Amino acid sequence: MARANATWQRLYVTADLSADAALPLDDKQAHYIRNVLRLNEGADLLLFNGRDGEWHGAIEQISKKQVIVRLVAQTRPQQSDGQMSPDICRDIWLMVAPVKKDRLDYLAQKATEMGVTKLAPVITRRTQNAKGGVKTDKLIANVIEAAEQCNLLSVPEVDEPRKLADVLADFSANEQVNEQAKRHIVFCDEEAAIGSGRDALPALKGQKLALLIGPEGGFDDEERAMLEARGDVTCVSLGPRILRTDTAVVAALALLQSQIGDW
Repeated sequence: MARANATWQRLYVTADLSADAALPLDDKQAHYIRNVLRLNEGADLLLFNGRDGEWHGAIEQISKKQVIVRLVAQTRPQQSDGQMSPDICRDIWLMVAPVKKDRLDYLAQKATEMGVTKLAPVITRRTQNAKGGVKTDKLIANVIEAAEQCNLLSVPEVDEPRKLADVLADFSANEQVNEQAKRHIVFCDEEAAIGSGRDALPALKGQKLALLIGPEGGFDDEERAMLEARGDVTCVSLGPRILRTDTAVVAALALLQSQIGDW
């Protein structure tokens, strides 16, 4: 298996990857390779698609109309569940109330770096960015860029924004139909007693998780009661300080990964 060079540009693609395949890059990527990086024919790249591992490719053709990459060899296989201990959580969704644009971009990037498998914006009663809307295409661009830069083999899914109550209703419905769809919610509650919930985390090892982070105004009493009434929710405190949403995301993911994740 070829050894990857850390200086090679990494690109996320959607096409299948296999030995000796010729892969045309999309217009945006071709522009980046041709006009920003100013690479030439023969230049080395690394490509991944979240399914077929990472591949070394070389630019075979570059012109004003297209850039074609010829795949040479696989540099890393797609990581399988068997390569990690079965009691480690490898599937963490982030359900988070949207914040303002620049901080939402940061949030998406850091969540990707921290290992989330899905980013799901949820609209709560105190969500500040509910009226301004969430640009899903921008979130997708941010998670792709983070995956490319941080040597990841997969890119998180990005959901369209939905109301929290609707998301929770779907959780309940899906779990009744399919046992494999069960996903435990870790609810970061700013009103929880300081230090609470951490001791309960080890019992969640190996389960699929959904980390829930609210808006900077916090959850209202009705939302909190709705969550606390569920049997699939663990409430966790993130300490005595008031954290911005994007900071809380990083803190909570660090807590999960260190306690029951892949750290």
